[in-house]
Amino acid sequence: MRGVAVAAIALTSVMTMAACAKDSGGGSNNSNTGSGAACEFATPPAAPATSNTSSAAGEKVDGSALKVGLAYDIGGRGDASFNDSAAAGLDKALTDFGIKKENTKELSAAPSEDEASKQTRLRQLATEGYNPVIGVGFAYAESMKLVAAQFPNVKFGLIDAAVEGAANVTPLTFAEHEGSFLAGVIAAYQSKKCHVGFVGGVEIPLIQKFEAGYVQGAKAAAPKIQIEKKYITPAGDFTGFQDAPKGQEAAKGQIDKGADVIYQAAGASGKGIFSAAKQAGVLAIGVDSDQYNQATVADTKEVIASSMLKRVDVAVYDFIRAAAKNDLASLPKVFDLKVNGVGYATSGGKIDAKLQGILEGYKAQIIEGKIKVADKP
Repeated sequence: MRGVAVAAIALTSVMTMAACAKDSGGGSNNSNTGSGAACEFATPPAAPATSNTSSAAGEKVDGSALKVGLAYDIGGRGDASFNDSAAAGLDKALTDFGIKKENTKELSAAPSEDEASKQTRLRQLATEGYNPVIGVGFAYAESMKLVAAQFPNVKFGLIDAAVEGAANVTPLTFAEHEGSFLAGVIAAYQSKKCHVGFVGGVEIPLIQKFEAGYVQGAKAAAPKIQIEKKYITPAGDFTGFQDAPKGQEAAKGQIDKGADVIYQAAGASGKGIFSAAKQAGVLAIGVDSDQYNQATVADTKEVIASSMLKRVDVAVYDFIRAAAKNDLASLPKVFDLKVNGVGYATSGGKIDAKLQGILEGYKAQIIEGKIKVADKP
């Protein structure tokens, strides 16, 4: 009887592995192990024959006369996420538009700082002649409203927020929910247990957009998928964007419940989430930048299946370009899938051709309006 039982167990394992290989549209490179069953997928939309995304005009732009100031959010350059994406946009602008490195200045926010500190940072850049000045993050909204009024001739750009009544502040906002929808599709196809998770840094409307899109995308791909959700800190406590140990704890809790793919929208706390995934032998999805290629998380890159690209780099680059041309009206109202303002990364080899075709099919339907992605959970 013991021999029969062992043989039955072995046969069951073989059948389960075969079913996973058959059912997993793009997860053939997934190194996870688990006892749950792979997802039953909905019929995906067909991939379009050609790309539906637009591209920026390629005429030569001279920005050599500009002095560009960046006020980063918490974490600054080197956070492997949101701020680094902004830094990449600045770096590309320097090369393409002939801006001198010495004519740029980068300042960073500190954790739990007061509003006066943000005002001082913006005012310093404007006073020193930097124009344009970019606030990297919605946390600068209130301060920019005050400072922009004091410097009406300075062109301000604001990532993730708008300032009502401030004609010299250009909002640079994104359709994070659209990109996160695709992250949800990726998670479903990469999961071996049909059980995934989401970890947000701070429970605020902006990060809830990531959650909303992710959940909708995962359920569109696999209607019966199980999804864990957790925020590191509540609204008002922004340390959730810079607390890797708490990020690791949050991810571990979801992994212990059975999730084998974790999508994080948690800033520098994402480093802890990647660590938890590596320790457990599961996968993670990065955010903002192509985190597989970020040096600061290189020791965990093997678990990064993809990243939801929130193209802060594109917004910063395009804003500087428009400022150099004195044509801010040319910027898109929202950086969405249609203008490549959001997207997904394929670094690391876990997004194979079949899964990429599925993702492009969903992407096309979102661009065409056939799929409406919710921006609230």
